[in-house]
Amino acid sequence: MTSPLPRWLMLRYARLWKAFGESEFTFRQAGSALSENPHRVSVILSELKKRGWLTVSIDPADSRRRIYRLRNPTECVEELGEEAWAR
Repeated sequence: MTSPLPRWLMLRYARLWKAFGESEFTFRQAGSALSENPHRVSVILSELKKRGWLTVSIDPADSRRRIYRLRNPTECVEELGEEAWAR
């Protein structure tokens, strides 16, 4: 399920999308792309995951690390439209 993003989060999603597209990235790479402190990056990634715009998996080489991947914005918007019409 996908939910709409508030403006502050959409701006950060857009910056991440420009940097990575649908490619995988790490927490550190996200921090570099966003130019935000680690606590803020954690909040951003958590919110994107909670709202369905980001997937998270465990790094097969190191189970303490996570691998992030943004969902395609077109898919997310289509899901939002489908959910709106289903109500």
